Order: sequence, then C-alpha cells, then structure tokens
Amino acid sequence: MPRTKSPAPKAIRLGSPRPRLRLVSLGLTLVMLAFVVRLLQVQAVDADAFAAKAEQQRYLSVVLAAERGEITDRSGTPLATSVDAYDITADPKLFTPAESKSPNAPEQAAALLAPILGKDAGDLAKKLRTPDSRYTVLARRQTPQVWNQIKDVKKVFAEKARADRARGGPGANVLAGVLNEPSSKRVYPNGELAAGIIGYVNADGKGGGGIESMLERTLAGRDGEITYAQSGGRRVPTADGTRETPAVPGSDVELTLDRDIQWAAQRAITDQVAKSRADRGYVIVQDTRTGEILAMANSPGFDPNDISRADATALGNPALQDVYEPGSTAKVMSLAAVLEEKAATAGTHVVVPNRLHRGDRLFKDDIDHPTWYLTLSGVLAKSSNIGTILATGQLGDTQAEANRVLHSYLRKFGIGSPTGLRYPGETPGILAPPGKWSTSQQYTIPFGQGFSLNALQAASVYQTIANGGVRVEPTLVRGVRGPDGRFTAAPAPRKTRVVGEETARTLSDMLQSVVDSDEGTGVKARIPGYRVAGKTGTADRVDPELGRYRGYTASFAGFAPADEPRIAVYCAIQNPTKGSYFGGQICGPVHQEVTRFALKTLRVPPTGAKAPDLPVTFGSGP
Repeated sequence: MPRTKSPAPKAIRLGSPRPRLRLVSLGLTLVMLAFVVRLLQVQAVDADAFAAKAEQQRYLSVVLAAERGEITDRSGTPLATSVDAYDITADPKLFTPAESKSPNAPEQAAALLAPILGKDAGDLAKKLRTPDSRYTVLARRQTPQVWNQIKDVKKVFAEKARADRARGGPGANVLAGVLNEPSSKRVYPNGELAAGIIGYVNADGKGGGGIESMLERTLAGRDGEITYAQSGGRRVPTADGTRETPAVPGSDVELTLDRDIQWAAQRAITDQVAKSRADRGYVIVQDTRTGEILAMANSPGFDPNDISRADATALGNPALQDVYEPGSTAKVMSLAAVLEEKAATAGTHVVVPNRLHRGDRLFKDDIDHPTWYLTLSGVLAKSSNIGTILATGQLGDTQAEANRVLHSYLRKFGIGSPTGLRYPGETPGILAPPGKWSTSQQYTIPFGQGFSLNALQAASVYQTIANGGVRVEPTLVRGVRGPDGRFTAAPAPRKTRVVGEETARTLSDMLQSVVDSDEGTGVKARIPGYRVAGKTGTADRVDPELGRYRGYTASFAGFAPADEPRIAVYCAIQNPTKGSYFGGQICGPVHQEVTRFALKTLRVPPTGAKAPDLPVTFGSGP
C-alpha cells in the first residue's frame, strides 16, 4: 500500500508586541497622567490648603497664661498671690498605636498619671484618645513637685524604650506625649484669714467668689499666645515661624483691711461662736472717718487653698450676704429721729409700764419689771422696747405720720439699700414702705424687729453717729497697682448727712451710758482708759429653714474712743444655743476684745476723760 505523504508542519510565528506595548503605554500614560493631575492639584490648585494643613500639623499654638495680680492688705501684706506652677498637657497623636508603638497607650499612661495628678484614670484616658487633636490639658496649675514626679516616670520609660529598641523590639514609650506648660497657682498665705472677703479661684482659674470674682478682669490680666514648630511632641528651637503674643499680667489690688486687726476679729468671733455653739457669727471694724473696712471676719470660715474640703454653707461672705432682724442695736436710729425732729431730749422723762397695749399686741421688755421712770437716755441704757415705742410715737400727730418720719431716717442710715461696695451676692436688706407696715410692724420696727439688714449696714449706722452724723459709704478697696507699678486710688466714697452734729453728739453721750452706767446693758464692753459708746441687741431670729421665729440674734455695736471716734465695731452671733443668748453677755466681750486690739494696733492713746454722767432714771424711778 503506497505510503501517504504527511503535510509539512506550519511555522510558529510570534505575535506582534505592538498592541501590548500600546496597551502598557496607555496604562502608564494614564497612571502618569493621574499623578500629574494630582501633583498639579496639590502644588497649584490646593497648594494653600495643603500648606495650611502641613503648617497645622507642624506648628502648635499654646496659650500663655497671664500672671494673676496679688490681693494685699492696706500695708501691702499679701492675702492672695500666685506662685510658679505647670499645666500638664499632652499631644494625643503621640498616643496612637502608630506613634506610641503600643495598642493601649492612653490607658497605660492614664494609669500612671492618675495617682500623681489626683485625677480619674478613665477621664485621662478619654482625653488622650482624641487622635485628631494635637493638644489637650490633663491638669492645670500643678506644683513643680508634681511635674518632677512625672519627669522621673517619663525618664524611666524612655530608658526602657531605648533598651527595647536595642534588642530589636518596638521601643514603646507611652509617656512620650506628656508635656508641660508654665503656669501659676493661686495661694492664700494666711489660710482662712479674710477668706470670706477675698474669695477663691475655681478650677478654671477664674474668680469663684469675693474680691477674686468681683475684680476678676482687673486681677486676671490678658492671656497671650505662642505658636511654635514641634516634632515628636517637642519644641524645635531652631525652626522659623515662631509667633508670640506676650501675656499682660493682672493688676494688684490693695484692700482697706488691716491683717492684724482682721486676725484679732476672726479669732474673737471664732472662739465665741464655738463657746456658744452658734450657727455663725461676724465682726466688722470700720474707720469712722473714712468709711474704710479694717476687718470683716466670719465664723465658721473656709480655707481657699482647698475648696474641695470646705463646707458649702461656710463659703461666701455671710457678713454681707446674711439678712436678719437687728434687734435693739437699731434703737439708736429710732432715737436719732426723735432727737433730730426735736420730739424729745436726752433728759425727757418716759414712764415705762411693764406691758404696753398697741394695735393687736401686748408689748413687753426683755425682763418683767415694775413701772420704770426713765429718761430718754435711760430708755437706751436699759434697752426698753416699750420706752422706744413711746418715744417714736412722738414723731407725728398720727401713727401713720410717725411711721413715715421713722422710715425716712432708716433709709438715710442706709437700711434697705446696697452699702455701695458692689460686692457679689450682697443683700440690701428688707424694709417695706411705711404704707405697707402691718399693725404690729409699726410698733416693732422702732426697736429693731420687722425689718432686716446685713452686718455691714448695722456697722455703718454707728460709723455715721461717730462721724458727727455723716454717713461715709463703706469701702473695701483702697486702689489698684498696674503691671507698670503705677498706683491708682479708688474713687472717694460718697458722704451723706443723716443727722446734725448736735444729735450725733447727744446720741454718743447716751450710748456711753449704755456701757458706763451700772444700770446699762453693755458693761462687758468697757475698756479701761477709753470712753466707749455702744448698744446691745437681742433679737428674735427667723430660722431660714423653718421660715418662722426660732432662736436669737445676739449683737453689740459701738465705737471708740467716744470722745474722739476712730473705729466702729459691730458683732453679731446667730442662734447661740449654749449659755447666754443676750447680746451684752456674748457679743459685749467680743466687742471689747476687738476694739482694744484695734486701738492698740492703730496707736490710739487713751484720753482718760470721764464719760458724761447722763441720768438714767428720774423722780420715783428705781
């Protein structure tokens, strides 16, 4: 069988590379085009935006806290000052896993920092877990000792990280992003002394009460700002672009207080409040000629260095913020009206029965007594409620007219109006218009019940009498010293003529009989060698919780030397529950102690002159 010839095999040809090359070229061209477009977008179209973003990542802006001004007493002794401190800050970006080389760096760092800073670890971790931020404050105004503790811990972890990297490990450092900024911490060198006046600074560095709040803008100054280049959480000192707006320090405030007199007043009232187991008490010392407040002490007080431990009820300044009925210390205003209106004289005879029926009430004095035959001076010396009602009844032909006259004098003495200090939270007191006085009020107001005031208003009444009948608006700030060292005195206080000099002089003599006469209620306020004018007070007290009368307000007000007045002193104790509750018994000794110390501190010599011997009784009197 013939063999068939096999066909010759076909030659294998390689495909043309041109299509592939064209395809690859097209792909590369598209990729390059995308890069070029993106590059044009970055470098031309969005150049400013990206540059700003890079700037933001590279540069850090930090507030430069202004140094807070000092608060001093009248001699320049610091009562509130600022010391060097640190704000503990952090860069949250450095706590991300990529930067810190640890998956839970915020929690680890928070656990280490919490006991040092006294903060909650959860709160710290939350602040550190904000990777979109480059700045957070962990704690403000920490002492240098606290920052030194943190530095020591950071050093330990930095060394561990270096050792770990040397062994080929990640070299995690969970504290690398913890930083500090210079700041200041408010310090009160005298602790509780004058805390009610000075106030305190809160956690945000703002005034939280008292002068710190009242003069916040003056004391705080103006914060500055610095923007600098940083890398890895550290400042780059050689980098360009650092911008700084310097902080402007706050001004120093000089108060009218005398630290030593303030100390004596605070000690005296604290001791008596504790001895009487009272709710609280206050003492005010005022310069009778200038109206300047030399002391304003409250008990109980608080330590502004550690507000967290303070009793909330002790914060504030009760001497200006408490409102209460004054009792018999207010009788001096009623008798001032009687004398000024020529309705009676110091020697006018007043027959005082044991009971007096007026309106819908039967009035009595503090003690039962036979009919008293008193002079008007004796009415004040023996603090007779009935005698005061009878005397003020002579102010008008009708009771309504007498009410209007008495109201006008109470207003002149400053009752029912702010004192002029502009102190935060100060109460103006409560004094109803005479047309709205109830049947009982028109007879109780003359002896100090049925209207209310604060302690400074009560002190100001006696400053007015001591100053010849001229009321000088109380002042607490002497002036301000700016960052340039220039002192600017406070505006001169307003002066108001309340009663004439003759009336004031007569009242002064009558008030001396309260202290010097053995029949007076203020014998415990006597100071050997000095003439002391004063008045006791024991008022029914409205319990602020119950809203009804319960307990007493004991008080004593006066001035010395009575013949050449320099200081007026007022003491009040709220709700004494142990021992006596009479003003002469528990506030008289406080008045004597504080007045004697203040006269010695101010170097006021005793005159040695005898007090005028005004008769207390007449005729058939006891």
